[in-house]
Amino acid sequence: MITYPDIIDPVLLELGPLKIHWYGAMYLIGFLGGWWLGRVRAAKPGSLWSAQQVDDMVFFIVLGVVLGGRFGYVFFYGWNNLIENPLSIFRVWEGGMSFHGGLLGVLLAMWLFARRHRRTFFEATDFIAPLVTIGLGAGRLGNFINAELWGGPTSLPWGMRVPCADAPGLCSRLGQPMDALYSLPVHPNQLYEFLLEGVLLFLILWFFSAKGPPRMAVSGVFLLCYGLFRFIVELVRMPDAHIGYLAFDWVTMGQILSAPMIVFGIVLLFLAYRVKAPSESTS
Repeated sequence: MITYPDIIDPVLLELGPLKIHWYGAMYLIGFLGGWWLGRVRAAKPGSLWSAQQVDDMVFFIVLGVVLGGRFGYVFFYGWNNLIENPLSIFRVWEGGMSFHGGLLGVLLAMWLFARRHRRTFFEATDFIAPLVTIGLGAGRLGNFINAELWGGPTSLPWGMRVPCADAPGLCSRLGQPMDALYSLPVHPNQLYEFLLEGVLLFLILWFFSAKGPPRMAVSGVFLLCYGLFRFIVELVRMPDAHIGYLAFDWVTMGQILSAPMIVFGIVLLFLAYRVKAPSESTS
C-alpha cells in the first residue's frame, strides 16, 4: 500500500492572481513534445514531410484537441448541465476535457489539414499517431497531480491511499467518515493509463511505423490499442459520479466510447493489408 504524496501542489506557478496549474502545463508539454518529435521524423532522410508542414499540423492538432476535448466533455459527460445552461460549453475555466471528443476534433482537424496540403487523410493520421501519445501520457500525469480519476478500492500492494483533503469526493464515494484522513487504498488509474496509453502505445506505434506498414495501418493500430487499453482500465476505474455505470454495474461511458475505436481499428487494419497501399507516413 502506498500513500499519495500530499506535498504535490496542483499549482505549478503563482504570479499574483494568475495561477498556472500542472494540468495545463501538461497540455503544453504534450503539444511541444509532439511538435519536436514530428520535426525529428520530418528531418529523416527521404522524408516527404517538411518542417513547415509539421508546424502547421501541430497548430491544427491544438485546435482539434482543445475545441473537440471541451465540446466532447460537455456532450458525453455533461449533457444534463448543457441542457440546463447552454452557455456552460464555453466555461473552459471550470475544467472538463474528453479524450474521445479531442480525438474527433483532431480527426476533423487532420481532414482540413490534408485538404489544405493536398495530402490524403490517412497520410496525416498515420504520421501523427505516435506523436499524440506524448500528450496522452502527459495528460494522465496531470490527472495524477490533480488527484482525480481514481480507480476503485483494491488490496493490491500498489493500491494508493489518498488524503481526503485532496480528494474529498473520492472519500465520500467510498463511504468514509467526514473526518477520515486518508481514503481506502484505490487503483492509481491515472498511472495505469500513463503507462498504457502513453509509454506502451508510443513504443508500439513508433516501432510499428518504422517497419513501413501500408497506409491506414498505423491509424488502425492506434485506434485498436488505445480502445483496448482504455476499455480494460475502465474495469477498475470509478465511473463519473454524476453518470455512474451505464449497464450491468460495470459498463462505463469510457467503455461505450472506446468500443467503436476497437471496431474501426480492426476495420482499418483489414483494409490496409487487403489493399496494401504503400505508406508515406513513416517517412
